[in-house]
Amino acid sequence: MAQNPSVDYASLNTPEHLDGVRFVERQHSGRLGTDPIKYNSPFQEPKEFSVGVFKNQPVNFGGETGDTTTVKRLQNGRVIYRKIKVPVYKKGTDVSVEVKLRSNGDKWDKSGSCFVVTNPELIDVVDVSLGKEKFPENSIVDKGYGGILKTDDYVPALELMRFMSPFGVGHYSDEKKYPKIEYNRPVYIPKWENEVVWEKDISELESVVTGEFYIGIWIDTWTPEGYSVDVSLKYSGRPRPKLKVMPLLNTVYYVEGQKIPDFFAATTLDLDFRTKQELRNVDLYYTTTGHGGHSGGDEFIKLKNEVFLDSKLVLSKIPWRDDCASFRRFNPSSGVWTKKDSAYAYNENFEREFKEIEERLASSDLSRSNWCPGSSVMPYRIPLGELKKGLHGLQVKIPGTANKKDQFNHWLVSAYITYTE
Repeated sequence: MAQNPSVDYASLNTPEHLDGVRFVERQHSGRLGTDPIKYNSPFQEPKEFSVGVFKNQPVNFGGETGDTTTVKRLQNGRVIYRKIKVPVYKKGTDVSVEVKLRSNGDKWDKSGSCFVVTNPELIDVVDVSLGKEKFPENSIVDKGYGGILKTDDYVPALELMRFMSPFGVGHYSDEKKYPKIEYNRPVYIPKWENEVVWEKDISELESVVTGEFYIGIWIDTWTPEGYSVDVSLKYSGRPRPKLKVMPLLNTVYYVEGQKIPDFFAATTLDLDFRTKQELRNVDLYYTTTGHGGHSGGDEFIKLKNEVFLDSKLVLSKIPWRDDCASFRRFNPSSGVWTKKDSAYAYNENFEREFKEIEERLASSDLSRSNWCPGSSVMPYRIPLGELKKGLHGLQVKIPGTANKKDQFNHWLVSAYITYTE
């Protein structure tokens, strides 16, 4: 059976990533509106449906605003969010999130996050962004990195999907408009793609993406052109066991003024959290990506992540991806240079011989700390069994590289648990 060239098969089969979480990067069509789903009766269990959250919404720094009636913007446009209301499935349901992204002129690779605010009764990143609240002192890491840790009265944003924008997909894919881009394209890429599409099964988070909630997109862009995004949620209606969710920590800087999380070189990330009763069937979901530092920094070197729960090591991994060349078709504006190599290839007489060749090597091809330009990022799923009632300690250790000048080494880390009572 022929493989679909738009599917990242390497990610689907990576053994150290999650059981039970499906990740697909593919192209397909479909139109969704941006109005909240409407249904006739609150007593009728809804069937399969999709709800459009954003459609062609700009995410940029001080550029076009797009829809300002239902969509709110923070960080001068780097964050967009809105409140939506969808039916509550009493018997549970499968859920997936789909994100589509196109460059509107930003030619670089940028970190991105699709997130939800799970408990509007507590302080959250939206409240802090609007100046209604301040980050609690015990949410702060290492004297100044605020809003990272869960507290009794503050809940970090919960990541539905981490993603990384490719270099210029869509905007720079037009070789007639940008004729020099043709020379970036290797022979095995017939054309540049016009967008990148990520789809992820988030069924374990069903309880926080039904009912009424805030959902948003953050992209670390600093250009007025930025990106255009579509986001939709799909609900199967198929019953499944319902889980509860507890966000624990998140170092993504959704709020203006939050520091880039470069503290791992100096300290560990420590969280104390309390469970009011015994939790069963507990799974810890941990998402991590390393960034910055140019060729010798945390983006491009292998660093072990260690996670401890109640002083017990529960995860020890070097998060790494070495399949980034498979995303080449999404990266038209990536920097390209040539590299000498040897090939055992046919000559003009159809005789095989060793010869020296030069191959294009794009920045987007290089291996990275758990991401590629154009990929989404799978969390690690760690079964924990039962957690007793009382106080628990979570610790994350990463031997990060200390910053020098403009290296900006940092790690984007988020974690939550799912459980039954």
